[in-house]
Amino acid sequence: MAEVQEPRHEWRVPRGIVGLKAVGTVLCGVLAIVGDGAQLFLAGVAALGFGLLTGRDLIAPVRLAAGEDGLIVSGLAGRERISWNDVDRIRVDSHRRYGLTTELLEIDAGEQIHLFSRFDLGAPVVDVAETLMRMRP
Repeated sequence: MAEVQEPRHEWRVPRGIVGLKAVGTVLCGVLAIVGDGAQLFLAGVAALGFGLLTGRDLIAPVRLAAGEDGLIVSGLAGRERISWNDVDRIRVDSHRRYGLTTELLEIDAGEQIHLFSRFDLGAPVVDVAETLMRMRP
């Protein structure tokens, strides 16, 4: 029986971000209850969206894990193991708009592209990319 390697590095959604999403769910839910027709619909949709994001963060808090054998990407659809051989490219995609810089970690694995922000990883994406590059054989 093959021994399963434990991931050496894990990146997870920060608890503060999960808490903010939960507060957003509650606030939008309250607005949906006390609002009129249009507010009911919009606040209800927002509450549902925040609720789904909060649930995802509670079900799969570890978004990305890396070990000697490859990566593990987690989300609502489950966990996916990606071998280092299947990873074509790891890069940081940076966009500047309205004075704000947005950075996303992009992992290109064949026909799949996985995108992570610092809110998914709980760490600066540049640091995560550098760690992954060092780990990649």
